[in-house]
Amino acid sequence: MNPAHLDLFCAVRRHGGMTRAAAALGIGQPHVSRAIAQLEADLGFALFVRGHGSALPTREGEAFAREVERTQAGLDHLRHVARQIRELGSAPLRVACQPSLAARLLPRAIRRLEADFPGVRVAVHVPEPDTIWAWASSGRCDIGLVRPRAGYTGVACEPFLTVDAVCAMPRRHALARRRAVAVRDLAGEPMIVGGPGLFRQAVEAAFAQAGLEPRCNLMAQYTAARCGLVAEGLGLAIVDPVAARALAGLPIVLRPFRPRIPIETVLVRPSDRPPCHLAAHLVGLLKAECGALSSIRT
Repeated sequence: MNPAHLDLFCAVRRHGGMTRAAAALGIGQPHVSRAIAQLEADLGFALFVRGHGSALPTREGEAFAREVERTQAGLDHLRHVARQIRELGSAPLRVACQPSLAARLLPRAIRRLEADFPGVRVAVHVPEPDTIWAWASSGRCDIGLVRPRAGYTGVACEPFLTVDAVCAMPRRHALARRRAVAVRDLAGEPMIVGGPGLFRQAVEAAFAQAGLEPRCNLMAQYTAARCGLVAEGLGLAIVDPVAARALAGLPIVLRPFRPRIPIETVLVRPSDRPPCHLAAHLVGLLKAECGALSSIRT
């Protein structure tokens, strides 16, 4: 059966006649008559009883029309599904993000994505850095924002954001009057260090180059925890300014730390396939959001 003939059958039934259907469609009446005759020949039964300028469905025509309507409803559903897949994707957009960017930058970008694509589904995960790299390598996440790592294959990686570390201290601390805090200013100060990793090694190297041994009694893996301990007067900490600035309610101040310790974040994704259009759009929004953060000054 010719799909075009089915469309003309529905038009004749809807308008009650071949002449009226042809006029509504802007085509010649003979074309409609030939199409209906061919369809009836293909089916082996009459679809209409012809009258003076009218065409009424036969019982067989009504039964056939019900099946055509069901088929067209299924096609409409398929078109709707295709449009949803095209606009919103076939599954939630999976984003794995380090904690420092999960509180402010990523949510702002997702809010803008939702405004551009209402109803978009996004799953946000905040796992360990090595887990983010492993997920990007295996395709378990579409986008990852993470600290640099080596040794992972199957990952496309590009620079995303670099900021300089800052020193967090209680508001009333003597060093809070300084415009910047040098590593020598921290001699004898109780320090709250981060978990093992490249950033902690860089902080320890800065102390070692100044001939100092940091006085470390407390350790907390994430910036939020370190700043919370600082707010309680338990020590000072060298932290990521992006995460620290999100803690506006804490009674702490942030000062640039010298020597500079850059904190780098990279954007990763699986390298074995191009990003879907939603992932690509979110990446653009993330880059727009990090444009302001890249010039953070304390």
